[in-house]
Amino acid sequence: MLPDNIIPFESPKADHRYPSLPMKSELVYKAAEIIDDPQKLINLVSKRVRQLNSGRSPLIPTVPSMGAADIALTEIIEGKIRILEQNPGQA
Repeated sequence: MLPDNIIPFESPKADHRYPSLPMKSELVYKAAEIIDDPQKLINLVSKRVRQLNSGRSPLIPTVPSMGAADIALTEIIEGKIRILEQNPGQA
């Protein structure tokens, strides 16, 4: 029995469309061959994961064992998404 001043707290569960599974490292290596700047790769995967978790549809066929990061990395590898480079003078 807990003392009166202790309130049990359960961690909130993530309410994401795709499971929070660790990324498959072979996908990271393949995507890094396409986008060689690690910071750009991280930013692109992060943005795409947010889009997928907010309801955007994957651009590739998926299986239940794929997490959102795996989907994003596979989309990069298959050329479905890419970084749009802008010139410094453009907005």
